[in-house]
Amino acid sequence: MSDYNVTSFGRSADTVVVQDTNRVLRNTYFLLALSMIPTALGATLGVQFGFFRLFAGSPLISFLVMMAAMFGFVWGIQRNKDNGLGVVLMLGFTFFMGLMLSGILSVALRYSNGGSIIAMASLGTGAIFFGLASYAAVTKRDFTTMGKTLFVVLMMVLVASVANIFLKMPALSLTISTLCVGLFSMFLLYDLQRVMRGGEDNYITAALAIYLDLYNLFVNLLQLLMAFAGGDRD
Repeated sequence: MSDYNVTSFGRSADTVVVQDTNRVLRNTYFLLALSMIPTALGATLGVQFGFFRLFAGSPLISFLVMMAAMFGFVWGIQRNKDNGLGVVLMLGFTFFMGLMLSGILSVALRYSNGGSIIAMASLGTGAIFFGLASYAAVTKRDFTTMGKTLFVVLMMVLVASVANIFLKMPALSLTISTLCVGLFSMFLLYDLQRVMRGGEDNYITAALAIYLDLYNLFVNLLQLLMAFAGGDRD
Protein backbone atom coordinates (compact mmCIF):
# COMPACT_ATOMS: atom_id res chain seq x y z
CA MET A 1 0.00 0.00 0.00
CA SER A 2 2.82 2.39 0.90
CA ASP A 3 4.57 1.68 -2.43
CA TYR A 4 1.38 2.57 -4.24
CA ASN A 5 1.12 5.86 -2.37
CA VAL A 6 4.75 6.77 -3.12
CA THR A 7 4.23 6.00 -6.80
CA SER A 8 1.04 8.01 -6.91
CA PHE A 9 2.73 10.91 -5.16
CA GLY A 10 5.59 10.76 -7.65
CA ARG A 11 3.21 10.92 -10.57
CA SER A 12 1.36 13.84 -8.99
CA ALA A 13 4.64 15.72 -8.50
CA ASP A 14 5.59 15.15 -12.13
CA THR A 15 2.17 16.36 -13.21
CA VAL A 16 2.56 19.53 -11.14
CA VAL A 17 5.97 20.23 -12.69
CA VAL A 18 4.57 19.79 -16.21
CA GLN A 19 1.61 22.03 -15.41
CA ASP A 20 3.88 24.74 -13.98
CA THR A 21 6.14 24.59 -17.04
CA ASN A 22 3.16 24.82 -19.39
CA ARG A 23 1.79 27.76 -17.41
CA VAL A 24 5.12 29.62 -17.66
CA LEU A 25 5.25 28.88 -21.39
CA ARG A 26 1.69 30.14 -21.97
CA ASN A 27 2.31 33.31 -19.97
CA THR A 28 5.60 33.84 -21.79
CA TYR A 29 3.91 33.63 -25.19
CA PHE A 30 1.10 35.93 -24.05
CA LEU A 31 3.48 38.61 -22.73
CA LEU A 32 5.62 38.24 -25.86
CA ALA A 33 2.59 38.83 -28.09
CA LEU A 34 1.49 41.75 -25.92
CA SER A 35 4.97 43.27 -26.19
CA MET A 36 4.61 43.57 -29.95
CA ILE A 37 1.93 46.25 -29.47
CA PRO A 38 4.15 48.88 -27.77
CA THR A 39 6.98 47.91 -30.14
CA ALA A 40 4.79 48.64 -33.17
CA LEU A 41 3.49 51.83 -31.53
CA GLY A 42 6.99 53.04 -30.71
CA ALA A 43 8.24 52.27 -34.22
CA THR A 44 5.27 54.04 -35.84
CA LEU A 45 5.66 57.15 -33.68
CA GLY A 46 9.42 57.09 -34.18
CA VAL A 47 9.07 57.07 -37.96
CA GLN A 48 6.22 59.60 -37.91
CA PHE A 49 8.02 62.17 -35.76
CA GLY A 50 11.58 61.45 -36.88
CA PHE A 51 12.91 60.12 -33.58
CA PHE A 52 15.86 58.61 -35.44
CA ARG A 53 17.05 62.10 -36.45
CA LEU A 54 18.15 62.72 -32.86
CA PHE A 55 21.10 60.38 -33.42
CA ALA A 56 21.44 60.55 -37.21
CA GLY A 57 24.78 62.31 -37.04
CA SER A 58 26.37 59.97 -34.52
CA PRO A 59 25.84 56.20 -34.78
CA LEU A 60 28.13 55.70 -31.78
CA ILE A 61 25.97 57.89 -29.52
CA SER A 62 22.88 56.08 -30.78
CA PHE A 63 24.50 52.75 -29.93
CA LEU A 64 25.59 53.91 -26.48
CA VAL A 65 22.16 55.38 -25.66
CA MET A 66 20.46 52.19 -26.76
CA MET A 67 22.80 49.99 -24.72
CA ALA A 68 22.53 52.18 -21.62
CA ALA A 69 18.72 52.25 -21.78
CA MET A 70 18.61 48.53 -22.51
CA PHE A 71 20.74 47.62 -19.50
CA GLY A 72 18.71 49.98 -17.33
CA PHE A 73 15.40 48.44 -18.37
CA VAL A 74 16.75 44.88 -18.12
CA TRP A 75 18.05 45.60 -14.61
CA GLY A 76 14.67 47.00 -13.58
CA ILE A 77 12.78 44.07 -15.11
CA GLN A 78 15.04 41.56 -13.37
CA ARG A 79 14.55 43.35 -10.04
CA ASN A 80 10.76 43.30 -10.42
CA LYS A 81 10.23 40.03 -12.22
CA ASP A 82 7.97 38.71 -9.47
CA ASN A 83 5.50 41.59 -9.42
CA GLY A 84 3.33 43.65 -11.74
CA LEU A 85 5.92 46.40 -12.12
CA GLY A 86 8.04 43.93 -14.07
CA VAL A 87 5.32 43.68 -16.72
CA VAL A 88 4.99 47.49 -16.87
CA LEU A 89 8.75 47.87 -17.31
CA MET A 90 8.73 45.16 -19.97
CA LEU A 91 6.09 47.02 -21.97
CA GLY A 92 7.96 50.32 -21.48
CA PHE A 93 11.15 48.66 -22.66
CA THR A 94 9.52 47.30 -25.80
CA PHE A 95 8.09 50.75 -26.57
CA PHE A 96 11.60 52.20 -26.31
CA MET A 97 12.95 49.45 -28.56
CA GLY A 98 10.26 50.34 -31.07
CA LEU A 99 11.48 53.94 -31.03
CA MET A 100 15.03 52.76 -31.66
CA LEU A 101 13.77 50.49 -34.42
CA SER A 102 12.36 53.50 -36.27
CA GLY A 103 15.84 54.37 -37.55
CA ILE A 104 16.35 51.29 -39.67
CA LEU A 105 12.67 51.25 -40.67
CA SER A 106 13.01 54.80 -41.98
CA VAL A 107 16.02 53.74 -44.05
CA ALA A 108 14.10 50.76 -45.42
CA LEU A 109 11.12 52.93 -46.34
CA ARG A 110 13.34 55.04 -48.59
CA TYR A 111 13.55 52.09 -50.98
CA SER A 112 10.89 51.80 -53.65
CA ASN A 113 9.97 48.37 -52.26
CA GLY A 114 10.61 49.31 -48.63
CA GLY A 115 7.21 48.17 -47.38
CA SER A 116 7.70 44.76 -48.98
CA ILE A 117 11.18 44.42 -47.49
CA ILE A 118 9.86 45.15 -43.98
CA ALA A 119 7.03 42.67 -44.50
CA MET A 120 9.49 40.02 -45.70
CA ALA A 121 11.71 40.57 -42.66
CA SER A 122 8.67 40.29 -40.37
CA LEU A 123 7.46 37.10 -42.04
CA GLY A 124 10.97 35.65 -42.00
CA THR A 125 11.32 36.38 -38.28
CA GLY A 126 7.92 34.82 -37.60
CA ALA A 127 8.76 31.74 -39.65
CA ILE A 128 12.05 31.24 -37.81
CA PHE A 129 10.29 31.63 -34.47
CA PHE A 130 7.51 29.12 -35.17
CA GLY A 131 9.92 26.70 -36.82
CA LEU A 132 12.38 26.75 -33.92
CA ALA A 133 9.60 26.65 -31.31
CA SER A 134 8.22 23.51 -32.94
CA TYR A 135 11.67 21.97 -33.20
CA ALA A 136 12.56 22.81 -29.59
CA ALA A 137 9.37 21.11 -28.42
CA VAL A 138 9.99 17.79 -30.17
CA THR A 139 13.76 17.34 -30.36
CA LYS A 140 15.61 15.19 -27.86
CA ARG A 141 18.76 17.23 -28.30
CA ASP A 142 19.55 19.50 -25.37
CA PHE A 143 20.37 23.09 -26.37
CA THR A 144 20.21 24.48 -22.84
CA THR A 145 23.95 23.87 -22.33
CA MET A 146 24.95 26.36 -25.06
CA GLY A 147 24.62 29.49 -22.92
CA LYS A 148 28.32 30.17 -22.31
CA THR A 149 29.31 29.50 -25.91
CA LEU A 150 26.57 31.76 -27.27
CA PHE A 151 27.56 34.53 -24.86
CA VAL A 152 31.21 34.40 -25.99
CA VAL A 153 30.16 34.59 -29.65
CA LEU A 154 27.83 37.47 -28.82
CA MET A 155 30.67 39.44 -27.23
CA MET A 156 32.83 38.88 -30.31
CA VAL A 157 30.05 40.07 -32.61
CA LEU A 158 29.45 43.08 -30.36
CA VAL A 159 33.11 44.08 -30.54
CA ALA A 160 33.06 43.71 -34.34
CA SER A 161 29.89 45.82 -34.54
CA VAL A 162 31.42 48.62 -32.48
CA ALA A 163 34.59 48.51 -34.60
CA ASN A 164 32.54 48.76 -37.78
CA ILE A 165 30.94 51.99 -36.56
CA PHE A 166 34.36 53.54 -37.22
CA LEU A 167 35.51 51.32 -40.10
CA LYS A 168 32.22 51.60 -42.04
CA MET A 169 32.97 48.53 -44.15
CA PRO A 170 29.86 47.29 -46.04
CA ALA A 171 31.30 43.78 -46.41
CA LEU A 172 31.93 43.53 -42.66
CA SER A 173 28.44 44.85 -41.96
CA LEU A 174 26.89 42.13 -44.14
CA THR A 175 29.08 39.49 -42.50
CA ILE A 176 28.01 40.63 -39.05
CA SER A 177 24.33 40.62 -40.03
CA THR A 178 24.63 37.12 -41.46
CA LEU A 179 26.36 35.87 -38.31
CA CYS A 180 23.72 37.56 -36.15
CA VAL A 181 20.88 35.81 -37.94
CA GLY A 182 22.48 32.48 -37.10
CA LEU A 183 23.52 33.54 -33.60
CA PHE A 184 20.12 34.84 -32.52
CA SER A 185 18.40 31.85 -34.07
CA MET A 186 20.50 29.69 -31.75
CA PHE A 187 19.76 32.03 -28.83
CA LEU A 188 16.07 31.67 -29.64
CA LEU A 189 16.34 27.90 -29.63
CA TYR A 190 18.26 28.04 -26.35
CA ASP A 191 15.79 30.37 -24.63
CA LEU A 192 12.71 28.52 -25.87
CA GLN A 193 14.02 25.17 -24.73
CA ARG A 194 14.96 26.53 -21.30
CA VAL A 195 11.31 27.46 -20.77
CA MET A 196 9.98 24.22 -22.24
CA ARG A 197 12.26 22.10 -20.05
CA GLY A 198 11.67 24.01 -16.84
CA GLY A 199 15.02 25.80 -16.76
CA GLU A 200 13.27 29.18 -16.66
CA ASP A 201 10.39 29.51 -14.21
CA ASN A 202 9.63 33.22 -14.59
CA TYR A 203 7.56 34.24 -17.59
CA ILE A 204 8.65 37.90 -17.52
CA THR A 205 12.37 37.19 -17.85
CA ALA A 206 11.60 34.40 -20.33
CA ALA A 207 9.58 36.79 -22.52
CA LEU A 208 12.35 39.40 -22.26
CA ALA A 209 15.01 36.96 -23.48
CA ILE A 210 12.90 35.71 -26.39
CA TYR A 211 11.86 39.26 -27.31
CA LEU A 212 15.51 40.34 -27.61
CA ASP A 213 16.23 37.29 -29.78
CA LEU A 214 13.35 38.17 -32.11
CA TYR A 215 14.22 41.87 -32.18
CA ASN A 216 17.80 41.21 -33.23
CA LEU A 217 16.70 38.58 -35.73
CA PHE A 218 14.34 41.06 -37.37
CA VAL A 219 16.89 43.89 -37.51
CA ASN A 220 19.58 41.73 -39.09
CA LEU A 221 17.20 40.08 -41.56
CA LEU A 222 16.04 43.55 -42.56
CA GLN A 223 19.62 44.70 -43.10
CA LEU A 224 20.35 41.71 -45.32
CA LEU A 225 17.16 42.19 -47.32
CA MET A 226 17.93 45.86 -47.86
CA ALA A 227 21.38 44.91 -49.13
CA PHE A 228 20.25 42.15 -51.51
CA ALA A 229 16.61 42.87 -52.33
CA GLY A 230 16.33 46.63 -52.03
CA GLY A 231 15.01 48.58 -55.00
CA ASP A 232 15.75 52.16 -55.95
CA ARG A 233 16.22 54.65 -53.12
CA ASP A 234 14.54 58.04 -52.85
